[in-house]
This record gives sequence, C-alpha cells and structure tokens, in this order.
Amino acid sequence: MSAKKKTAKTAKPATTAKASKIVKAGFKGSKYLVIVESPAKSKTINKILGKDYKVLASMGHIVDLPEDKMGVDFDKDFKPEYTIMKGRKKYLSSLKKEAKDVEAIYLAADPDREGEAICWHLRNQLQKKSIGVYRVSFEEITEKAVREAFEHPGDLDMNKVNAQQARRIMDRIVGYSLSPLLWGKVTRGLSAGRVQSVAVRLIAEREDQIRKFKPQEYWSVDAILKKKKGEYPPFKAKLAKYKGEKIQVSDKKKADEIVEDLKKADFIVTDINRKDKKSHPRSPYTTSVLQQDAFNKLNFSASKTMRVAQTLYEGVELGPEGSEGLITYMRTDSVRVSNDAQKEVREYIVDKYGEKYRPATPPKYKSKKRAQEAHEAIRPTLPLRHPQKVAKYLSPDELKLYTLIWNRFLSSQMTSALYSVLSVNIDAGDYRFRAGGGHLIFDGFLRVYREGGENAEEIEELPPLEKAEALDLKELVPEQHFTKPPPRYSDASLVKILEEKGIGRPSTYAPIIRTVVNRNYIKRVGKYLQPTELGELVNKLLVENFSDIVDEEFTAKMESELDGVEEGNIGWVQVLKDFYAPFSKKLEEARERMKSVKRQEIKTDQVCEKCGRPMVIKWGRRGRFLSCSGFPACKNAKSITSGVKCPMEGCDGELVERKSRRGVFFGCTNYPKCTYTTRKLPQPGEDNDNEAEQVETG
Repeated sequence: MSAKKKTAKTAKPATTAKASKIVKAGFKGSKYLVIVESPAKSKTINKILGKDYKVLASMGHIVDLPEDKMGVDFDKDFKPEYTIMKGRKKYLSSLKKEAKDVEAIYLAADPDREGEAICWHLRNQLQKKSIGVYRVSFEEITEKAVREAFEHPGDLDMNKVNAQQARRIMDRIVGYSLSPLLWGKVTRGLSAGRVQSVAVRLIAEREDQIRKFKPQEYWSVDAILKKKKGEYPPFKAKLAKYKGEKIQVSDKKKADEIVEDLKKADFIVTDINRKDKKSHPRSPYTTSVLQQDAFNKLNFSASKTMRVAQTLYEGVELGPEGSEGLITYMRTDSVRVSNDAQKEVREYIVDKYGEKYRPATPPKYKSKKRAQEAHEAIRPTLPLRHPQKVAKYLSPDELKLYTLIWNRFLSSQMTSALYSVLSVNIDAGDYRFRAGGGHLIFDGFLRVYREGGENAEEIEELPPLEKAEALDLKELVPEQHFTKPPPRYSDASLVKILEEKGIGRPSTYAPIIRTVVNRNYIKRVGKYLQPTELGELVNKLLVENFSDIVDEEFTAKMESELDGVEEGNIGWVQVLKDFYAPFSKKLEEARERMKSVKRQEIKTDQVCEKCGRPMVIKWGRRGRFLSCSGFPACKNAKSITSGVKCPMEGCDGELVERKSRRGVFFGCTNYPKCTYTTRKLPQPGEDNDNEAEQVETG
C-alpha cells in the first residue's frame, strides 16, 4: 500500500518524480538502495525491482534501548537512550558502506508500528544532505504492489513511530522496575512484563477456578422413536419440558421416576415447524482468527503459525516464476479486502464453481472497533494461485497454512449456504420432547470451507411426520452427566480472550505466549497452558502489589491510548506521564510491603550425598528445587522428584519434571545412565513396559 501521508518533519523528496520515471521506464539509471528487515523479503523485492536497485536486509531492529540499564531519562520527558544493538553493528556498517554511492535510499520495512520504527532508526543512521531517504510501504510482496509503492514513495509516519516508542519505553519501565523487585523478593533471573503478566494472570485465575470447581450431577432423558408405518429408521428426541416449564433432572431417582411415567404415555407429534435457514460465510482471516483456526485445525502453536505465515508473505521460490509472496501482510486486525482482490476472486468463483456461487454484490465484513483499516485481511496475493498449483514448491506446513488461508478467503466471497430445517415437538403426557432435523439445499461457501470439519454443517434427517401422528416408543435412554470445569486456555482460546479484552495487538499475541512459556511461568500440558508453581507465585505477588499493572481493563486502556498516539489524537509523552506517576508510587510501596520468599527454606528428610547435610527446598528462576543447606560451601542442587519410580527395568531412579523448547517432559534422575523420558507421568498400576519414548529436548 502506498504511503502518501506525510507526517514526518523532513524535506519533500527531491527525487520522487525522478524515481517514479525510473520505475516506469524499467529501472534504467542510477543505483538505489532498498532496505527491508529480512533476507527472504529482500530476495523477492530485488527480483521485482531489477539490477538498478540493491535490496539489503537490516535483520530487524538495528537500534534499541540499552540492555544493561533503564535507558530512559525521566527528567527529560522520558527521552530514550538508543544504542546500536549487540550483533547489529556489522549490518549497520554494511548498510552505511552501500549508502555512500547511491542517489536515494528506500526504507521498505513492514507496514506497522515496528516497521515504521525500524525505518526511522535507519533514516537517523543513514541520512545525508546529498541523499534522499524515502518510505515505501506495501501490503503484499507482488510486482504490482511493489511497483506502485516505488512510484509513490512517501515520508515516515511519525505517529506510528511515536506509538511504538511509547510502547517500548512503557514496557522497559515496567520490566526494569519489577524484575529487580522480584529478584530481591523471590530469586534472581525472574522477570515481569506489562502485557505478559496479564496473560499469566488470566491463565493462573483459570487454574484456580478449575481447582475450586465442584461438579454437579444432572441427567438427560432421550426417547428413541419410530413411525408406526413405513420402513423409516428410528430417530432420537430429547426431553425438554414438564408441564410447560423447562425441566432439570438432578439425580438418578428423579430420572427413574420420569422413565416410569413415560413408559405408560403415548407419544404424539404436536407441532411441526419447517423453515429455510441461511448459513453465512465467515470473514477472511485476521491475525487472531488465523492463529485460532491454525491451532484448532492444524495443531499449530501461535508462534508456528506466524513463523510459517512470515515465509508465505516474504516470498517462496516458485520455480520459473522465481520468489513470490503468496499472502498479504499477516499482522492485521482488519477484514477489509481490496477492490482488485474482490474482482479477481469473483471471476475465479464463476470460472471454477459457476455463477450461482458468486453473490450479486461483493460481501462486506465489519472489522472490530479498534481495527487498523489501513491494512487488508490476510488473503492470497494476486494473481490467485490455487494451493495445488504451488504445492510442489512448499513445505508440508506451508502448504497446510496456505490452503487454510486460500479456502477461508475464497469462501468469504461466495454465496451463503441454504438449509431446510425441521423442528418437531412431541408430547408424552405432561412431558414434551424435541427433535430436530433437516437437509442441505445449497452448499454455497461450504463447497470450499467448513468451520468444524467436513460434516460439521450436516443436520440429521427426520422421517416425514404429521401433526397429531402417534409414534412408537422403542427405547428410553436416561444418562448421567456432570458439569465440567472451565477448560484451561489453549493458544487459540488465549489469543481469543486477549483480543476480546483489548490486550495486545496482532503482532504481540504469539510473542506473549512464547515469552511466558520461556520464562517458565506457564507450561504446556498437551494442547493446553497451565501455570507453574513459579508462575502462580509471581502472579500472586504482582496482583497483591500491582493490581493495576496486571489488570485487564488497565492494560486495555493503555493499548487504546497507544492507538490514540498512532492516530495523532494524543502525545506519546503525555501517555507515559499519565502511566508513570501512579506506577512509581506503587513501586515504592511494593518495595516496603511485598513479602519475600527468597529466604524461605523448607526442610526435607533428604541428605546431601556430597557432604551429609540436610537438603532444603528453595526457589529458583525455574521454580522450586532441592539445595544443600550448606550452600555456598556445598553447591549440590537437584530437581524435586515426582515420587514416581522410573519404569525402566533395573533402574532405581525416579522421574523429575524437566523443560525443553517443546514443553514439559519427565526424565529419570539417573540420567545419563538412564535415558528414559515421557510426556505423560505414568500412573500407579499402568503397564509401563513400552512407556519409554524419545522426547526432543534440544
């Protein structure tokens, strides 16, 4: 997308018109330097621009706040102290060298706050009076989009830069203030974050709800019924009401009484309601919905989804076509689709499926309240390439995700599906049963995409029924149930709740989850996220002492104010002032009030095998562990065992919880002598002869 908005206080590009003519003429003339974030992106763009443009990668941010100190001057309106990042000096030196002999520099980082900030820092490092520095921005890395961006280069959007700067400084203040506090109260190496701590709180509070949950018994009663005439199969009806009121069956005694009553009753059809019902297509993907769908359908974590999507966006080698971006920018909360994309997909739908699958007018979807409408939804780039056409060039994961995006986008532009739905009321004395059925009349968008699987939209068929018709009772099926606790969050459900509550932005959902897992505050248990002991302890301390900072509404308010900075409605310094005054007061109070668990040691009956002193339980940055009470004279330390014996024959070890980059697993205390590992802790009485498995721990 071309960046026409000029908000930066820089001179008007002197060579904009010249650059435009060069692009149109086939890139003949002087050399130009283009800077993007990644090598994959640079390769794709270089192919489009040709030999007169040199495209290099900055490898992400070049400049940031220093690692070893706060780097914020509170007395000078939160002035940041930016430094060249560790490991980035060689990239900057290379860029400066290349910038010496070019006529103009084009900054082409991603079209969001982070991308704008990267461009701003690069301009500050590279700009000279004799060289024009321009911002080019596009939503998809295709020849048409890239050429249009270079025909209309613009200036930096300083509102975006300031929004990123405010977020970065706010996060630095929280992290570099709370982390040392936790070091003093718990143990060194811990950290806290403005948004991540809210995610930990959500997960910890859900775990607390699960612990406190007490299941309630209830019963359902189904009737298996059949028409008296004809060879129609039996069908099921559910008990719904008693004497016109909704019925709740709480125990077996009540269920048995109902069954006895029903055995003597006649089952009569009292109402038949048939109507046509439309099922409308879903909107094209936003970042959060793509992450949820990829988790539920492909079992991809949020981080994996974004990693694979990044590759599809930046460019994939397509044989003779060279490197091509296959999807639009994957960090977006908008469901907007460009006119060009709608025109092409509508033609594709008619060619592939026929006129009846194309709606009379292109559908319009409404984005959420805080959506950045400058971006498009996530969709395949133009020209449209069917997944099978590019399958041989993609990895299995790339093909799966591209197919998901393709199907969702294509279906979003198709007609609605149409069902004939039948609802039947059946009375048996004072009891009322309900049965539902129907069939699909027209599949519409379901031809391409079904929300919950291939048969998710199918409805059970009912036999032809008439009002006042008597039915045969074949069987009564009483069934016991228990209410279930709320489920633990998964990547999908956590992303959904974060978006609903206005916590974070499309670019932050995956990093939030990755960070809290890497910090050992949260662990993966199967497909779900569970707080660790350490996570619950840190959350408890933060909630008690910084309730505002880890409050959902407060965090959402901060996100809204950062959006206000990006929209030019509020100054970034003012946002930081409003935040810092109450935060600094809370910080001083917490330094005095927050209880310390650092020196709390729990005695055990275990003896140190190295010096004979008692072993004690202490807190470390990865949770609780066993340490010799003679520390630091004796530095013996080890993990706390689960108490479950290692199932390997001849091994006298026990299983301890360990952590790898793929999550939590259990290993033997006799490692490396015994290499037994398992994802699931064996239960007493299980046959563990074949329990051993190879767990990737790298």
